[in-house]
Amino acid sequence: MSDRLAGKRVLVTGAAQGMGRSIAVMAAAQGAESVTVADLKPEAAEETAELVRSAGANAAVVLADLTDSGDIRRMIDESVAFAGGLDTLIHNAGIIDSVLMDSANFDSLEERVWDTVFNVNVKAVWIASQHAAPHLRESTRGPSIVNSASVSGINGTQNAVAYGASKAALIQLTKSMAVALSPQVRVNAFLPGAIATPMAMEFLDSVEDREYTMNHMTGAHLVPRFGEADEVAEVACFLASDAASFVTGGIYAVDGGTLAWRGLRG
Repeated sequence: MSDRLAGKRVLVTGAAQGMGRSIAVMAAAQGAESVTVADLKPEAAEETAELVRSAGANAAVVLADLTDSGDIRRMIDESVAFAGGLDTLIHNAGIIDSVLMDSANFDSLEERVWDTVFNVNVKAVWIASQHAAPHLRESTRGPSIVNSASVSGINGTQNAVAYGASKAALIQLTKSMAVALSPQVRVNAFLPGAIATPMAMEFLDSVEDREYTMNHMTGAHLVPRFGEADEVAEVACFLASDAASFVTGGIYAVDGGTLAWRGLRG
């Protein structure tokens, strides 16, 4: 494993499982000095923290509700206090309509679901980044912000209307933050396709026709399979690293080729 994140103090939100866990552990394996694991799930977050320590970095767990502005600011403060500063803020946490209600299509979507999705996926990123900005600007270790957007922020969705709209907003927020925080802090986003996370697998297990749903989820991938969380983590950690020192305001697909065409594999 490379040392391209050597010495960096990293905060990863939504790090208890899936892509967030992979990003946190990979950051440690790539030389990060410390990783703050932020999530709502204490036991799973502590499991991630132990994996981070085993990979060679200091780790702390911060429990935070990303719908609560005070909690978000406390998350930043506790991370800075633990690590003695902040160099890398990775916004991985996100929520999708279907987690909050059944049959979350356009006609049935509830206002409370819309608000929660936007609060977690967009507003929390803004508040955390704004509160972290003074610490990032003080960093002499290549400060950056990396956001987890989605291909759903580019293409329309049938059953994740709020999620898709929120990820489109996050793409624009990424570009605006890159401008606002330049030249001191770089800001980029990655766009995952269908990734084999615990949440995705739980969703597959809940549907009546698993094979049809799986084919629908991965059918636009030119690489004919689900992506792996570590494949996303590689891109996230690259964007956070000094290897990407001339990269800011960028939006990078990690989607198996989904956005390259308008088709579905037969």
